[in-house]
Amino acid sequence: MELEFYRGLAQRVRDLADKADPFTRRRLLNLAESYDAKGGSTAQAPRPTERPLPAPRTTPPTAIFTGPGEA
Repeated sequence: MELEFYRGLAQRVRDLADKADPFTRRRLLNLAESYDAKGGSTAQAPRPTERPLPAPRTTPPTAIFTGPGEA
């Protein structure tokens, strides 16, 4: 009974991970793996291929304070 409980939790967490942002997805998939280990699952679910995060669209300013200033 306990094994089924953890397997069910792992599946629910994976379902949530499908709808989450990349950072949260990674954490949820790690949690699902720990539930699988507790549930005694021998077959690992295939891990989805993660895409890298896109580069920021804006570049930070080269200098915050330009020109002469007080020391």
